[in-house]
Amino acid sequence: MKQIVICGAGGFIGGHLTKAFKTMGHKVRAVDIKPLTRWYQITTGVENFVLDLKNKENCYQALNGYEEVFNLAADMGGMGFIETHKAECMLSVLINTHLLMAARDLGLRRYFYSSSACVYNGEKQTDTNNPGLKESDAYPALAEDGYGWEKLFSERMCRHFKEDFGLITRVARFHNVYGPFGTYDGGREKAPAAICRKVIESELYDKKEIVIWGDGHQTRSFMYIDDCIKGIQDIMYSNIEEPINLGSSEMVSINQLVDYVEEIAKHKLERKYDLTAPKGVRGRNSENTLIKQYLEWEPSIPLKNGLKKTYDWIKEQMIENKGKDSKKVVFNEF
Repeated sequence: MKQIVICGAGGFIGGHLTKAFKTMGHKVRAVDIKPLTRWYQITTGVENFVLDLKNKENCYQALNGYEEVFNLAADMGGMGFIETHKAECMLSVLINTHLLMAARDLGLRRYFYSSSACVYNGEKQTDTNNPGLKESDAYPALAEDGYGWEKLFSERMCRHFKEDFGLITRVARFHNVYGPFGTYDGGREKAPAAICRKVIESELYDKKEIVIWGDGHQTRSFMYIDDCIKGIQDIMYSNIEEPINLGSSEMVSINQLVDYVEEIAKHKLERKYDLTAPKGVRGRNSENTLIKQYLEWEPSIPLKNGLKKTYDWIKEQMIENKGKDSKKVVFNEF
């Protein structure tokens, strides 16, 4: 039985990871800054701590008595959030820095850091026909302003704590994770959830059109949450010492993403394009040669399959919340 701390456990990925480790029989401490009533999932049988991990003393409290830590804690969201909250995103550097110090001083065995594809050089993402971003494409550095630079700096911190102090660190660069029990409204949601919500709104409220940020030709890859959870665990307990991509290589345009959701809903809409909205880079995809070499595996759940599960969950929440003053993510207990 491992003794594991999940930081950011009240969030989307952290909630799924907490549930997975508890189901496997491990001792788990779940930590998040949000009040428990705002956690996306609460797993029974784990220690739940509400702590602001930007505070150094709180990091020592969170890790004390445990052996491993998964750091998924960050102030982040979709492109609409990170393009307009750059300073807030940068402040997450305090979380990783203080957690690394606590892990070193308390003698933890392993440390996982969740990085992002936003660390990649923007000049390599100007073409919608992106061939896939290799791990080496992070340098020379030209990361996403704010959020991407914080992630890149924190990657380096993990590297140097390994070199200088012998702490075993693992870093995965996430590419657009989606699935049930995630944010689908409020400004922090990512494209799959946002498109699902907009199509469902058209069904529930008899809307005839959908607003798409940008021209719809920008391309991305999207990884379903089950692939993400498997990848996190495999990378943590591997011999992979450098940052590595964790993402699907199934690249689609935003227009194709809308096509898929409309197909699931059996509902076609008129498309309106907002060229003034945040839209990020033109093309981004995960190049998975390295992860296949190390793990003989890559994220492979088809986008259409994951979208169907995500769409069904979001629709269930929206029907339940229809007519209420505000829509919230539903907090489920396992």
